[in-house]
Amino acid sequence: MDDVRYVPAALALRQRPGVPGIRSTFGTGTELLNSLRLMFSRLASHRCPNGHYAPPSLAVAAGQQITCPVCGVHFYGPGAEELAFNSQGACRTCAGTGVVRAVDRASLVPDESLTIDQGAVAPWNSLMWSLMTDVCRAMGVRTNVPFKDLTDGEKAIVYDGPAEKRHILYRAKNTENTAELDFTYYSAVRTVENALAKVKDEKGMKRVERFLKEDVCPDCAGTRLSPAARAPRLRGIGLDEACRMTLRALMQWVAGVPGSLPAEMQPMARSICQSFDTAARRLMDLGLSYLTLDRAASTLSTGERQRMQLARAVRNRTTGVLYVLDEPSIGLHPANIEGLVGVMDDLVADGNSVLLVDHDTQVLSRADWIIEMGPGAGADGGRVLAEGTAAALAADPASKIGPFLLGAHVLPAPAHLEEELFARGAIRLSTGPVHTVHPLEVCIPKGRLTAVTGVSGSGKTTLILESLVPALEASAAGTPLPAHVKALDAPGIARVRLIDATPIGINVRSTVATYADVHDELRKIFARTSDARALGYKAGDFSYNTGRLRCPVCDGTGQISLDVQFLPDVDIPCPACRGSRYAPEAGRVHYPVGDGRTFTLPGLMAMDVHTALSACEKLPLVHRRLQVLDDLGLGYLTLGEATPSLSGGDAQRLTRASEMGRGQGDTVFVFDEPTIGLHPLDVRTLLSVFRTLIGQGATVVVIEHDLDVIRCADYVIDMGPGGGEEGGRVVAAGTPAQVAACPDSLTGRYIR
Repeated sequence: MDDVRYVPAALALRQRPGVPGIRSTFGTGTELLNSLRLMFSRLASHRCPNGHYAPPSLAVAAGQQITCPVCGVHFYGPGAEELAFNSQGACRTCAGTGVVRAVDRASLVPDESLTIDQGAVAPWNSLMWSLMTDVCRAMGVRTNVPFKDLTDGEKAIVYDGPAEKRHILYRAKNTENTAELDFTYYSAVRTVENALAKVKDEKGMKRVERFLKEDVCPDCAGTRLSPAARAPRLRGIGLDEACRMTLRALMQWVAGVPGSLPAEMQPMARSICQSFDTAARRLMDLGLSYLTLDRAASTLSTGERQRMQLARAVRNRTTGVLYVLDEPSIGLHPANIEGLVGVMDDLVADGNSVLLVDHDTQVLSRADWIIEMGPGAGADGGRVLAEGTAAALAADPASKIGPFLLGAHVLPAPAHLEEELFARGAIRLSTGPVHTVHPLEVCIPKGRLTAVTGVSGSGKTTLILESLVPALEASAAGTPLPAHVKALDAPGIARVRLIDATPIGINVRSTVATYADVHDELRKIFARTSDARALGYKAGDFSYNTGRLRCPVCDGTGQISLDVQFLPDVDIPCPACRGSRYAPEAGRVHYPVGDGRTFTLPGLMAMDVHTALSACEKLPLVHRRLQVLDDLGLGYLTLGEATPSLSGGDAQRLTRASEMGRGQGDTVFVFDEPTIGLHPLDVRTLLSVFRTLIGQGATVVVIEHDLDVIRCADYVIDMGPGGGEEGGRVVAAGTPAQVAACPDSLTGRYIR
């Protein structure tokens, strides 16, 4: 690129927004709560100090005193900040978080068969000096018998005994030295409370949190608001009650606010309510009508958080800004795509530019201009394959996405099953009501591909991830079913594997090679070479985590962090090993592959999977495992690539690799939106993976919006018909054709 001109200010809305903190809610994240607080501050009936209510008036907006019509006392109405749970309106007990932390008494003595001398009281082991056992003995508790055999009085002392001083003879471990001490007794509960009070950082909290449980705040009942902030009444309800409404119900309530007020207040009310309505309507268009304003933002899905970001950007009514959207269609039912396109149209109409990275053909077909990269991935890509309008790409033989844009390239539905759909058995699940989901009776065919569909918030996650998966796990472990699961009948099922798009590997030390279980094998292979034997290297030396050959500068991470003052630390490739993770000495060990060719382990780790396949032709185990990755469409990943940096789709496929090539007749695989980030051609590869698993006897369940996957499923369970209170039922269940024929199924319309 020679130069770039006329670059506008840019705003990137990422595929995976960060998880908000405990103080963030759907209301704060969308700024709807700002408008709602203004309504209750300016338009509500306010309570005087003696508990009487004054009718709405313009006095609050004018900063004037209100006179109580009952007792005559003069007082001021609250400002909007006094109704904010992140400010003056916070409940004092929970500090505006809605939850309180309390000691989880069940965690204090996890194994009652142990004696106190053996460490039965867990917080004394990790939060307090071991001498507390001696103090406890001085309090009259037997410490040499199993905890379960102690008297109720002794147990009461352990849990809640008084903070009294006792004289003890203390001997430190592994020494004969003793000392006489006067030490105050800290009960198990007080030990945790004392440690919690002294927590200063995340590390300290991790030590304590295993002994804590979160409960709804008893004073504000989870509303986060103080009694004073809950006092103003508008249309008969308080701010806390308004925040508990779904967005759809709240919009209807807000629409009636101006008409409920005196005539002189209605112009101001209409202005405030219009601001709320404009922002809320956009969120409705994006399929978020089922969310409540008090919903903790940390409990929202990544797709829901991204749509919050998008709606907020539109509300700001910018102009001349370049918006870059990364996979905005993630988590959207085809019915909600129209709302997404409408948001982008509004941004363009306001004079902005919108650049999106996406694979959803419903979105791409509405674009003014498409730039297609390819032809492959990684080293096989990086070129502009085609560009132009959707119609131009559809007519361009070089385009891979073109045939899918105008609906001419639809994957065929599966052929008629050679046997009855439930011939291999069924998994039957019965649940009671939970969240907004009604009691359900669901039947899933074994040895088949089942797609669970429905708009966002329709109950898919509750049915599968919160009911089916934990119920199958409990059944396999022989433990009680989740409380809301009434019954589970899953004959022959011993395993359930959930494969979602969460990042894999806990830190930068986890790589594609380690996760695919080839790195350990490669270390052994290199340790057997003549070079390694001559230099005295063993397999452990080739570990970039602990071995002698790891780079001493970056300690085998391949990168170093630069401390940039006033800004977050910046990670850059290690200047010593250039990201290879190995010291120069590792380059002295060569593995011969024939024809005079050799390669080193750092060199191999720098290869992509596809290239490494040919290099490892004579290494059967390594070659076989790399072949699975290549078959899953991951040939472009380098072996040394850190797994936490992989996209959601890549993470899912890499997780799948370890499950291929084995008998799976006793296993249920659950995939949560596996088409995230996949090109339509990659969806075909995904479907072939599903068929391979099913061929090995597995039962495959996918939560999905992609129409190609839904059409190719053997069985479809469609939840809905809407989201939140308007969903939570099985609208239709059957083959794709049967669901398509159901007039109540929104998904069925799009299958047709």
